[in-house]
Amino acid sequence: MKFRKKPVVIDAIQWSGNLGDAQIITDFAEKPVGFSGQNLVIYTLEGQMLARPGDWIIRGVVGEIYPCKPAIFEATYEPV
Repeated sequence: MKFRKKPVVIDAIQWSGNLGDAQIITDFAEKPVGFSGQNLVIYTLEGQMLARPGDWIIRGVVGEIYPCKPAIFEATYEPV
């Protein structure tokens, strides 16, 4: 069987790797995030995931957050 992703509007912010932006990311996530060097440690529904500089942080339809690589983000999402 084949399936098509439903059109859903999401909120996203791109992680610059600048630790000065940490509060912006924390406010966006609306939950704690950790840091490991320039990487973010994001607590997702599937467990901890690492977001590297340039990755997008997405807030999903039920408020969950997760990282997404730039190439996948650009192939999947467009500005509204």
